Amino acid sequence: TGGMMDNILHSKLYRPGSVAYVSRSGGMSNELNNIISKSTNGVYEGVAIGGDRYPGTVFMDHILRYQADPEVKMIVLLGEVGGVEEYDVCEAIKTKKITKPLVAWCIGTCAGMFTSEVQFGHAGSCANSDRETATAKNAALRAAGAQVPESFDDLGETIHIVYLSLVQSGVVVPKPEVPPPTVPMDYSWARELGLIRKPASFMTSICDERGQELLYAGIPITDVLKQDMGIGGVISLLWFQRALPPYVCQFWEMCLMVTADHGPAVSGAHNTIVCARAGKDLVSSLVSGLLTIGDRFGGALDESAKQFSGAYDSGLIPMEFVNSMRKKGQLIMGIGHRVKSINNPDMRVKIIKDFVLENFPSTPLLNYALEVEKITTSKKPNLILNVDGVIAVSFCDLLRNSGSFTREEAAEYIEMGSINSLFVLGRSIGFIGHYMDQKRLKQGLYRHPWDDISYVLPEQYN
Repeated sequence: TGGMMDNILHSKLYRPGSVAYVSRSGGMSNELNNIISKSTNGVYEGVAIGGDRYPGTVFMDHILRYQADPEVKMIVLLGEVGGVEEYDVCEAIKTKKITKPLVAWCIGTCAGMFTSEVQFGHAGSCANSDRETATAKNAALRAAGAQVPESFDDLGETIHIVYLSLVQSGVVVPKPEVPPPTVPMDYSWARELGLIRKPASFMTSICDERGQELLYAGIPITDVLKQDMGIGGVISLLWFQRALPPYVCQFWEMCLMVTADHGPAVSGAHNTIVCARAGKDLVSSLVSGLLTIGDRFGGALDESAKQFSGAYDSGLIPMEFVNSMRKKGQLIMGIGHRVKSINNPDMRVKIIKDFVLENFPSTPLLNYALEVEKITTSKKPNLILNVDGVIAVSFCDLLRNSGSFTREEAAEYIEMGSINSLFVLGRSIGFIGHYMDQKRLKQGLYRHPWDDISYVLPEQYN
C-alpha cells in the first residue's frame, strides 16, 4: 500500500529500515509508512491484516515474526476499536514473548463521544463491550509496557523517541542514505508536461472528432449542413480534402444516381439477392455484391481513365489509339454495351455528357473519347461510349482542368482508384435496395434451375 510512485520514494520504501509494523487498515498502513519514514530510518516490513471480523491472520502472527527477525529493531502496532486481539499482545509483552520495543495505538477513541455504539468502516470496528473499546485497549497496552502516545497525533513523536533511544544505545546503527532508484516519470504526467510524445499508430487528414464539433477536412459539420453542401460536398471534403465547386459536387451526385442500379441480373446485384435469400444479414449481402466489382464488372472506370488519358497524353490521334488497341488484342474499356447502341442511346450517358460539356471549364478527354466512339460505332453500332467510359474521362477532365488539383495530384487520384470509388458508392445504394426488396418480398432460399445449366461431364468408359 505504498500509494503512488512519488509516495513510495518519499516514504523511502525502496530500501529497508529498522521498524516493522502491523496494522488493521490498509489505508492507515500507508500513513504509517509516511510517519515511520519521518520518525526513524524507515520501514523494514509492514503488514495490514484487514478490518474483517475474522481476518486471515492476527497481530501476533506478525509480531512474533518481527520478534524473531534480527533486522527488526522495534515494532509498531496500529489497532482499532473492536475485537480483543490487542490483549494477546499485552499478554505476550508481560510474558516476555515480546522483548523488542513496541509502540502501539488503537484508533477509534472518538467512539466514546457518541451516546450509542458506532460502527466504523471496517466490519470488525465496532465495540461490543467496554473491553473492545479503543480507550480500554490503549490503557491495557500502556499498562503491559508498550509505548502508547496520548493521541494519534503524538504517534510519530513517540516512535521517534523510541528510535532515538535505540540509536543512542547502539541497537540501531544508522546507515548512509542510498540514492533512490531511477523511476521513470508517469507517462500521462510526462505527456501533459510536454516532455514526451506518443508516436501515432496511424495518421488521418480528413476528419477530426476530438473537439466541440465534428470536422470534415477542417470544416465544422454545422457549416456543411448550413451551406447545403450535399453528398457531393461531403465527398469533396472526405475524399479530396477540399471544398470543390458546386458543378463538381453536382457531377458526383449525378454519377451516384446513374450508377446506383442496373437491374437484378448483373453479377453484383445477383450475388446480393442470392445472399439475402440465404438469410444473410445486410452487411454480408452487400459485401457479397461488392466483391464482384472488378475488371469485368464495374471496375472498368479506372482502366478506362488510364487507357484514354494515356493515349491522349502520348499524342495518339483517336484512329491510332483504336488501331493500337486492336493490334494488342485489348478491349477499350468504357466502350461497348450489350443492349444500347448508336441508334438506341443510353440516356444515362447522354445526361452526364451534356452536363459535363455545359458546365466543365475544359473537356479535352471527353472530346477525345467521343471521337473514338465515332470510329468504333462505324464498325459496330453497340460500341458506344458507355456509362463507365463517360464517367471515367469526365472525372479525368475534372481532376486535370478544374483548377483545384495539380497535375501530380490528378495522376495520383487516378492511380489510387478514386474514379472507381464513385461506382462502388453508387452501386452500394442499389445493392442495399435489392437486399431490402428480397426481405420485403419474403423470398426463400434461391436455387438455380437445373435446366438453365449445361452439364458437361466426361464420357463414361466401359
